[in-house]
Amino acid sequence: MTAGSASAGKAAPDFDGLLRAIGHERDRKAFAALFLHFAPRIKAYLMRAGTAANMAEELAQETMLTVWQKAASFDPDKAGASVWIFTIARNLRIDQIRREKSAAKYEPDPSDEPDLPPPSDAIVLASERENRVRKALKSLSEEQAKIVQMSFFSEKPHAEIARDLGIPLGTVKSRIRLAMDRLRNLLGDLT
Repeated sequence: MTAGSASAGKAAPDFDGLLRAIGHERDRKAFAALFLHFAPRIKAYLMRAGTAANMAEELAQETMLTVWQKAASFDPDKAGASVWIFTIARNLRIDQIRREKSAAKYEPDPSDEPDLPPPSDAIVLASERENRVRKALKSLSEEQAKIVQMSFFSEKPHAEIARDLGIPLGTVKSRIRLAMDRLRNLLGDLT
């Protein structure tokens, strides 16, 4: 994503760089930035996947602890930071489900497992998807990219985007619609 597409003129955070700083320098500020960004998103992701709020909170914190401990093993050539972090969260959730089933003396049924590709395949597929989406986002006009970033990545409501940018709500909606049409055309099989 270009610097012009980030909210309020700031460059988008370099999550890969933050992870490298944690892994190589044990940079606490980099970890704090990652934690502030990812912990609430991981909790929301886990809750959407059916995890209770308190367990989602614990798993989000456990995910971020694992990120701190294993940051040196992060390889940006294999997957982006988001994919790597959310894969950790997904795996911790699966481990938690297995522990709960084991505690209930329940024999796991393979059909209960989600129909997902093996983790290595999932990482590769997600990384490829992430790269395609990044390239597609760069093809948007600066105005469209900024609104898409605010709407989808910063999760701002359309009315707030209109207020922040000083443009009519209809213009915000129109730019999002045009941007999404363009992304659909570019990404085809991913949408």
